[in-house]
Amino acid sequence: MRGFGVYPDHRMFPFVLKACAFLKNLRLGESIHGCIIRLGLDFDLFTGNALLNMYAKFRSIEVNGGCKVFTFNMLDGMPKSDELCKRLAQEKGKSVIQLDSVTKVFKMMQKRDVVSWNTVIAGNAQNGMYEEALRMVREMGNANVKPDSFTLSSVLPIFAEYVDVMKGKEIHGYAIRHRFDSDWYIGSSLIDMYANCAQIEDSCRVFNLLPQRDDISWNSIIAGCVQNGMFDEGLKLFRQMLMAKVKPREVSFSSIMPACAYLTTLHLGKQLHGYIIRGGFDGNVFIASSLVDMYAKCGNIKAARWVFDHMEHRDMVSWTAIIMGHAMHGHAHDALSLFKQMEMDGVKPNYISFIAVFTACSHAGLTDEAWRYFNSMSQNHGITPGLEHYAAMADLLGRAGKLEEAYEFISSMHITPTGSIWSTLLSACRVHKNLELAEKVVKEIFKVDPQNVGAYILMSNIYAAARRWKDAAKMRIFMKKKGIRKEPACSWIEVKNSIHTFISGDKSHPLYNRIYKALKDLLEQIEREGYIPDTSEVFHDVEEEQKKYLLFSHSERLALAFGIISTPAGTTIRITKNIRVCVDCHTAIKFMSKIVQREIIVRDNSRFHHFKDGKLRVQSYMQFFTLVSMGEDCSENLW
Repeated sequence: MRGFGVYPDHRMFPFVLKACAFLKNLRLGESIHGCIIRLGLDFDLFTGNALLNMYAKFRSIEVNGGCKVFTFNMLDGMPKSDELCKRLAQEKGKSVIQLDSVTKVFKMMQKRDVVSWNTVIAGNAQNGMYEEALRMVREMGNANVKPDSFTLSSVLPIFAEYVDVMKGKEIHGYAIRHRFDSDWYIGSSLIDMYANCAQIEDSCRVFNLLPQRDDISWNSIIAGCVQNGMFDEGLKLFRQMLMAKVKPREVSFSSIMPACAYLTTLHLGKQLHGYIIRGGFDGNVFIASSLVDMYAKCGNIKAARWVFDHMEHRDMVSWTAIIMGHAMHGHAHDALSLFKQMEMDGVKPNYISFIAVFTACSHAGLTDEAWRYFNSMSQNHGITPGLEHYAAMADLLGRAGKLEEAYEFISSMHITPTGSIWSTLLSACRVHKNLELAEKVVKEIFKVDPQNVGAYILMSNIYAAARRWKDAAKMRIFMKKKGIRKEPACSWIEVKNSIHTFISGDKSHPLYNRIYKALKDLLEQIEREGYIPDTSEVFHDVEEEQKKYLLFSHSERLALAFGIISTPAGTTIRITKNIRVCVDCHTAIKFMSKIVQREIIVRDNSRFHHFKDGKLRVQSYMQFFTLVSMGEDCSENLW
């Protein structure tokens, strides 16, 4: 067109600028901008809005010494207003800040409409410049330009990021008064904002009041429920979305997979995996990483590894998921080998990656290896150790019997130790029968966490093991007076798409009589195989037969017996427990796996335990420590 001597007008440039943004060609866009200036069309409203949109999409922010430097300088030669120069002068001790092209174009526009304001506000919000975005909203109001639904949907994520629910509610009120609340984008933004502020009930209320729901609003409420621990509700909403004929997107699966992982619903996870394959989403790295995590947490590490090995592209999240999965299943050397392979592939480890590494080292007793990784974390990777890293190292030292070294390590932390970190050492004191250090440690725990239930229970058991019955009784009486109660031991198992839950000594299950008979028969058979009940960890003054009954009725045994009578022979049984498996149950299940000829996988709050043919399939060098170290006193139903 230019070759024929035809000059473009103000109606042509918005389309050309949009094409530049689509092609991600900044240099061409700046050339077009120069042409617009030379033709004197830069004062046209629609052309100005098109320029704002293009530069907003190209914006690149680089952080230098705490100072934001905007890389585009198309208009740097233009004179700056006094107000802008004054603002620059206030930046003491910092590099000169170049105003980005979006702001410059906006300042040069003689006429602005709501689109102009929205473009600048959205650009600031999307680039993390929240204060600037909010300032522009206030200026917008002062300029007598009314915010529309796009303005509100740009601002709401800011309050979600700041977790400022009161300001978010003000925007919600404005949306209701101006009848924007029925807008899909506003509704989804409100759902996200309330969910991020832990007000999930309000999120559900907003969702239920939407006259129409699109895939964005469905995904927002599902993700909100899962993020706030409402896993069952998240799965229920996912099913409702499918029934409403709303097609799931990639983000749908990434949102719902953590619910399957937490609830260990392997059957549903497999169904979702099939849907993902049929929908052609299995090549998505985020979904594949979620699948790896789900299979690992549901006890099927082989499936997790298969998904990982077949991933075309792997990022830091997928590597961390498979490393943590192997660590949780006791495959320490596999986990460390994968970590080294990740580094060789040029993927930089992150905060979570090192937690997985320390977990693996802990299960394998690799103290020297763990110290090497701990030091390299900050020296070579620039990652400052956090509470989780300190807790893992303290746990490792405690397992190795280096109690004094663990005490000094925790005491010298650069951040204040929490009660949970001290509790790892208290657990080690119990295993290694160091009463003197235990009393010292428990004082530190109660300084920072006086309501720490596990500490009271551990200390009571430590006193009982030392035959100091009065001190043990004092601990329990003090707990009762303070209203401190131990979390009931609970185990659950998935059978025929339903979750069945058991607590210790529970007789409420409809099939209890059959469960009791199956357990009794199993007990007789494993006793003939050489099983002897270990009542040494039952710290109550009751008869020996009563101690054996307490062990007999532990929740994981009830779940196991139910699994045996409810599934075909040869089916793998997967059980989840909310606290650690006790020593005696561990021994008993090992014998039972031989009797029933089944693979039995038990996931507790520490790791996975695999049993087959009367053997523990992955034997940790300190398996005993893992079982007895955290609060499981083999009398769970008396607390």
